[in-house]
Amino acid sequence: MFNLGWTEVVIILLVAVVIFGPKKIPELGSTFGKTLRGFKEGMTQANSNQPSDQDDRD
Repeated sequence: MFNLGWTEVVIILLVAVVIFGPKKIPELGSTFGKTLRGFKEGMTQANSNQPSDQDDRD
């Protein structure tokens, strides 16, 4: 997706721990997960509401 290697991920995590502190990281992860889940559900609903090409052929 973002084409990140393991070293980049480790650096990002270390910076996040320094900025937010170790106690805030689980809360941020949970919020990010909920946001990502909502985005995916919205995309699925948007795709299911669009008429398919087969409907136009009838």
